[in-house]
Amino acid sequence: MLKIQIVDYNDYYEQIRNIRDDVFVREQKVSQSIEVDGLDPEATHSIVFDENKEIGTGRILKDGHIGRIAVKKQYRGKGVGKIIMESLLDIAKANQIPEVWLSSQYHAKGFYEKLGFIETGDVYQEAGIDHIKMKKKLYKYSLQAI
Repeated sequence: MLKIQIVDYNDYYEQIRNIRDDVFVREQKVSQSIEVDGLDPEATHSIVFDENKEIGTGRILKDGHIGRIAVKKQYRGKGVGKIIMESLLDIAKANQIPEVWLSSQYHAKGFYEKLGFIETGDVYQEAGIDHIKMKKKLYKYSLQAI
C-alpha cells in the first residue's frame, strides 16, 4: 500500500538520498556535486512509501520551485509521480504560492503537461540532459497583493 508523507529533510535525509542517488546519480549519471545543491534544508519534501520502503520523493522551495522529483525505476508508470506532485501542489496552495515552476527533463514534459504545467522558454542542458522550464498558475491573482 502506497503512503505519502511530508517530511523534514534532516529526519529523512537517508531515505531522500537513497531515492535520488538511485535515480539521478546511478541511473542518469548526474554528478552528485550537481544533484546536491544545498537547497534541501530549506525545502519541504514529500516521500512516497510502499509499505516501509521509500520509492519516490520530491521537494518544493518557498519561491514555488518544485524539483528533485524522483521515482525508483520499478515504480514508474504506477501513479507515484502524480502522488508526489499533488502533495507538492497542495503545499504550495496551503502556503498561498500563486505560481509554481519546475525544470523538467524534456522527455518528462508530457507528465507535467497533464498536471497543468506549460512550457516557458527554450530547451536547455542541465547535467548533460535536455530540460525545459515549466510553470503552473495556482491562483488567477496573487494573494499577497490583497
